[in-house]
Amino acid sequence: MTAGKTTQLQIRVSPAEKAVIRRAAGKASMDVSTWVLAQLLPPPARRFQQLVASLAEVPSPRFATAELHDFLRALSSSEFTIAVENCPFESLDPYRANYLAAMVEVVAHQLELPAPDWTRYIAPLAEPAFGADLRSLRLHLLTQSPIPFRRRNIFIDSTIGDRV
Repeated sequence: MTAGKTTQLQIRVSPAEKAVIRRAAGKASMDVSTWVLAQLLPPPARRFQQLVASLAEVPSPRFATAELHDFLRALSSSEFTIAVENCPFESLDPYRANYLAAMVEVVAHQLELPAPDWTRYIAPLAEPAFGADLRSLRLHLLTQSPIPFRRRNIFIDSTIGDRV
């Protein structure tokens, strides 16, 4: 679990607080660091953070967005809320940040939940981005793209739930 971990977090606690934390970690069969991290970033949130980091690092976002799609679609309402509460979108270029925000907004709508606050801080793209280079498809993309994508100036033929 330590792969990729390069910084340390230190907190001051009383001896009694430390004992409580150690007991809770022991009951969960975890070391203290793993237990504290699990409290702050439950598994769905941790996986979402990992997928966003992957989206930022890959040269082409196609497979990373497909993996994010599958992850988001598999979440229950409560898991979704926890998973997407915080997002390090600052690590993404504007296109990827908008695409991610639109994906999250679509799933939030499908789950009848509000989109997380961070989606509002991502400014829409200044120029339209089309999911296909064929000019003859543009009218179709302009009219058929899901609303969250259109609001962000991204025009695609499929989205969450329609991936092929």
